[in-house]
Amino acid sequence: MTPAEATRGGRRVAAPPHPNPKVPDLRLPPRSCDAHCHIFGPGHVFPYPEDRAYDPPDVSKDDLRRRHDLLGLDRAIIVQSAAHGTDHSALLDALRTYPDAYRGVALLTPRTTPAEVAELHAAGVRGVRVQFMPHLGPGPTPDELRAVLDLVRPYAWHVAFHIAGDAVVDMFDTLRSTGLPAVIDHMARVDLATGLDGDQVRALRRLLDTGDVWVKLSAPERLSTEGPPYEDAVALARLLAAQAPERCLWGTDFPHPNVPEMPDDGVLVDLIERIVPDETARHRILVANPAGLADFPAEPR
Repeated sequence: MTPAEATRGGRRVAAPPHPNPKVPDLRLPPRSCDAHCHIFGPGHVFPYPEDRAYDPPDVSKDDLRRRHDLLGLDRAIIVQSAAHGTDHSALLDALRTYPDAYRGVALLTPRTTPAEVAELHAAGVRGVRVQFMPHLGPGPTPDELRAVLDLVRPYAWHVAFHIAGDAVVDMFDTLRSTGLPAVIDHMARVDLATGLDGDQVRALRRLLDTGDVWVKLSAPERLSTEGPPYEDAVALARLLAAQAPERCLWGTDFPHPNVPEMPDDGVLVDLIERIVPDETARHRILVANPAGLADFPAEPR
């Protein structure tokens, strides 16, 4: 664990990822997928917008590939970051470089053109992320959300919701009524201080029961009130995985932008065995589920 947050000129500065993570003890099945990760720049090739929410470290497509090779992950879903906004140049470059290994999730607005959505789809984007996190900027209004959903509906993309705390309760009807697969990032970043039987976790579990909603078992370091080994967050992930393994995904959240303390990615991989003890369910969450949701080829070419 290393400090991971600072400020520069009033803007948050995200620290680089762990420089020397452990090699995981857990051997992952072939075609395992990191269903939530990011790339940043490098800034001299793919400049960051002036109005970015924070200053990221440069973490290139090749940095990501090296980290995945170390962890034993063959595939990944790269989520467009608020640090790049709606400029998808870096994401498109990564998807075109690793077309069988990587898929993408875009950030769109009602002003995004259908032609741009078509280009993103052709490159391997299979989802759109909508942010309801004040530190990343204002979330979409209901009309804006409908407009974005209409842009991606012809392609049947999934919709990744970045929410936290009571939003999983307050947005219950929205989360289950998109008409598209809805994926909740980071276990809805529920407040674990309210317990596993609190309103937030109950709402999250009810959403899983609808059959229309997926959950990423990612970012325990963001949820845990205890720090490593994140026992309270692992308990939540284990509960969700046991309830609906057919609609759970797992991801690193590498390179972990804006976390208070930087986790070791090898440790995060080893937590999977505690979250999903059953090998069949583990294969489903790591391989089959992301393959279906993100349209990966059945076998690598």
